[in-house]
Amino acid sequence: MSEARTRRIRVRVEGLVQGVGFRPFVCGLAGTYGVSGFVGNDPGGVFIEAEGEPGVLEAFTAGLTGKAPPLAQVERVRVEPAEPVGEPGFRIVPSRRSLSGAGPAAGVALVSPDAGTCAACLRELRDPGDRRYRYAFANCTDCGPRFTIVTGVPYDRCATTMAGFAMCAACAREYADPADRRFHAQPVCCPACGPALRALDADGRPVDGDPIEVAARWLESGRVVAVKGLGGYHLAVLAADEAAVAALRARKRRERRPFAVMAADVAAAGTLIHLDQAAERLLTGTSRPIVLAPRRPGAPVADAVAPGARDLGVMLPYTPLHHLLSDRLSAPYVLTSGNLTDEPIAYRDEEALRRLAGVADGFLVHDRRIEAPADDSLVRAFRGRALTLRRSRGYAPAPIAVPWRFPRHVLACGAQLKNTFCVAKGNQAFLSQHIGDLESYETLRCFTEGVERFCRLFGVRPAVVAHDLHPEYLSTAYAREREAVDLVGVQHHHAHIASCLAEHGHGGPVIGVAFDGLGLGTDGTLWGGELLVADLASFRRAGHLETVPMPGGAAAVRQPWRMAAAWLDRVHGNVPALTERHRDLWPAVVQMARTGLNAPLTSSAGRLFDAVAAVAGVCDVIGYEGQAAAELEARVDAGERGAYPVRLVAGDPLVIAAGDLVAAAAEDAAAGVDAGRIAARFHRGLADAVVRAVEVLGEETGLRTVALSGGVFQNMVLLEAMVSGLERARFRVLTHSRVPPGDGGIALGQAVVAAADDRR
Repeated sequence: MSEARTRRIRVRVEGLVQGVGFRPFVCGLAGTYGVSGFVGNDPGGVFIEAEGEPGVLEAFTAGLTGKAPPLAQVERVRVEPAEPVGEPGFRIVPSRRSLSGAGPAAGVALVSPDAGTCAACLRELRDPGDRRYRYAFANCTDCGPRFTIVTGVPYDRCATTMAGFAMCAACAREYADPADRRFHAQPVCCPACGPALRALDADGRPVDGDPIEVAARWLESGRVVAVKGLGGYHLAVLAADEAAVAALRARKRRERRPFAVMAADVAAAGTLIHLDQAAERLLTGTSRPIVLAPRRPGAPVADAVAPGARDLGVMLPYTPLHHLLSDRLSAPYVLTSGNLTDEPIAYRDEEALRRLAGVADGFLVHDRRIEAPADDSLVRAFRGRALTLRRSRGYAPAPIAVPWRFPRHVLACGAQLKNTFCVAKGNQAFLSQHIGDLESYETLRCFTEGVERFCRLFGVRPAVVAHDLHPEYLSTAYAREREAVDLVGVQHHHAHIASCLAEHGHGGPVIGVAFDGLGLGTDGTLWGGELLVADLASFRRAGHLETVPMPGGAAAVRQPWRMAAAWLDRVHGNVPALTERHRDLWPAVVQMARTGLNAPLTSSAGRLFDAVAAVAGVCDVIGYEGQAAAELEARVDAGERGAYPVRLVAGDPLVIAAGDLVAAAAEDAAAGVDAGRIAARFHRGLADAVVRAVEVLGEETGLRTVALSGGVFQNMVLLEAMVSGLERARFRVLTHSRVPPGDGGIALGQAVVAAADDRR
């Protein structure tokens, strides 16, 4: 190399570049191009100094993006000139605790989500000649734990819960060898130096024998086993064992909500659910979520796994431990969150033994500490891409990049149900893993600890705190207790639409259709069937579903028949069978609706679904949030092409006469029409009415883009009907993919609304 032509550059790489094998990749890239220098981590990402001929350096820097490791997400590469020093070779240098490298680093080192076991580690796991044969914690730079074990940044072994496991000589050689795929893999370990499995009985006492074999025998004998995974404990039973599934339901106090099932591989999953290409892609991706898909007739699972549901949630093994257990059982098994209903997932060992006592008959545990709890993510395929229903393990905490700047650091506290929170800075929003319903001390503790962890990891010091308008939400109370911050209240349905806009990088204005259960409106009533003309900064309520009283308030959510009673009294309808089932309380509930005493008005789409489910005889009382709507969707007769007619009532706001749907359903039910046909006619009638309402608003405003958000759009029948109808009407339709349409996406919407307010 000619010294006259030698150049040196300082490079900063920002994005998801720690915990993904990026430094080893840079070393290899430097070797390919004959570049000398060094690479390291710091709190802002990766810093590099590289020396070589100009053309070589150009190819090297281009390769940082174009040839990056599979788990990496390079967002920005900054380059500035430096003075050549003539050093030989290329090396990884110790991490720095302060920012360094090229130019001002506006970002922060991103923490990688956990990644499912790669093919290379899986081959080792099953090779009797390999030193990691049947080792439950095998991992490399392409797979393994990340977010759930990270305690700080930059990402090094000392900043993970692997810090207490000193590498043996063999692992240390792999870690130091640039040619090895475990080169600088921070969780690297083996049976000689890493975490170990144990089997414990119901009282927490050690049980002799191979822990995998012990757990498998327990499952085969019909017992409930608590399994410590990546982000917390799960409860497992054999999926085909009706008695075991029933016992799990009784002990967990989860009467009807479907359980997820783990299948050994794609072929096994295909015997349980219908997989199209998109669903298979999701199932086998590195995130390894639960994939919700239509259940196959005759699938070898107990009816109690998913009672009343047409779909089944299936996932593949995502750690060596799960692969070993699946290989040994050769049968699908239920794997559901290790908690009681309404509690967060247990992830601390002592806490799990206490909270799951009386639920689990035995425990399969290990001694690697979980730093951050993370439930399994839940997705389904819609039109060839993911529709995320619960964003957690495998996806969080990867940021959502937006095209607008957050002028100040933001904390958005989310909603009460299906809570997530969001911290934001620069142009990145970090949406948390699924926290759950903020209705217990344990869940609130997870929320507060999670906020502190995200602020620490991502260098966020909130100056603006966004929250829901509902004063009784615990997330709102938490926001209002913060000191020295500016508080921004964000209306629930505006946040829904803003979250959809943020995901698409669209600033608005749009016509937003926000359909969900309940959210406090600006007029003090409970909204939930809203048509908004909205951008990020503001909204106007341009239309909504007809309002109706909720007799008994929260009791009407738990007992959908109450909503049916209120609607039937409004439209003078009658369903004798329904009235007879609740004859003792029916007159009092109707009177409550008429007087408005303990019967707040609502425009909720979710409560409309509840009413029709009760009218059709599908569901009178629920055991979990959204059950009536889910079971009504499951009953839809795909061959029915009819649709109930619905009037639009002109005005400001425009009103969709939802009572017409209830009246038509009641007439059919009284005449003995099958519930499947009622369900189909209701879905199609509602979708047609909303499309017509959007057309009216489109004519008034000139807007041709529609955003759909809210938990009701987890309903695939309604979603497909509305998207198809709007597209036929020549609207551009924005739907969710990476962010849940339900309340799990609210925090992102709150964050971007608060930032838009801050920019004004």
